[in-house]
Amino acid sequence: MEWTIQQVARKAGVSSRTLRHYDDLGLLRPSSVGANGYRYYDPTAVARLQRILLLRDLGLSLDDIAEVLDRSGDEEAALREHVTLLEAERDRLDRRIDAVRRAVEARRTGVDPSLDALLEGFNDPYRDEVVARWGERAYQEAHDWWHGKSLREQVDWKRDTDELIAAWQDAWRAGGSPGADRAQEIAARHVRWLGQVPATPLADGDRERSAEMVRCLAEMYAQDPDFADTYGAPEVAAFVRDALLEHVRRWG
Repeated sequence: MEWTIQQVARKAGVSSRTLRHYDDLGLLRPSSVGANGYRYYDPTAVARLQRILLLRDLGLSLDDIAEVLDRSGDEEAALREHVTLLEAERDRLDRRIDAVRRAVEARRTGVDPSLDALLEGFNDPYRDEVVARWGERAYQEAHDWWHGKSLREQVDWKRDTDELIAAWQDAWRAGGSPGADRAQEIAARHVRWLGQVPATPLADGDRERSAEMVRCLAEMYAQDPDFADTYGAPEVAAFVRDALLEHVRRWG
């Protein structure tokens, strides 16, 4: 079974000139050429055209598309790659739609939507680490929980977070020890704050894994430069770590 260049162009929504251009580039050869010079395309050629158009819609250049197709000898593997690319594109569009919706809501409510946390999601930057430590469910449910919040609810969460950070900074400046009552009260508050995030060990009530989670985060606070910036200074982040580790130790 073969179709003429005009039939394929019409069904694919492209021009015959485009298909001839793809032929000139070696990107899409017709399956046969008639004595009259007409190009014909069989199902294999049409499937390749479909892949070309999908990759083009994803923004790849023709040179990049050629490279992808040349690397894809296995048709099933190539189709799986297409699915992956389309899912990534869907996620990108979902994020853009979400950003526009939040901009609309910000105009309506008068809330400043410029905070990074409102734009990139709750735990998106740490996806790989969250999945590795606590599983895909922990990441996805936390992600959905965050994106399910209204802009006002996200701002309120950010405000509570800022207040918690300020409490840690005040406790450190006061010169108390990580094991002192004030620091341990903030540590308990910090753990309750973490427990609001669904599908985490704290939210699930898994005591052993909760202790592991808090210890892991405590060490991250002191080791990751981003968290040192969050708490204002490496010394404060280390204070938070020591207080949280002591808090978990007292769980027994």
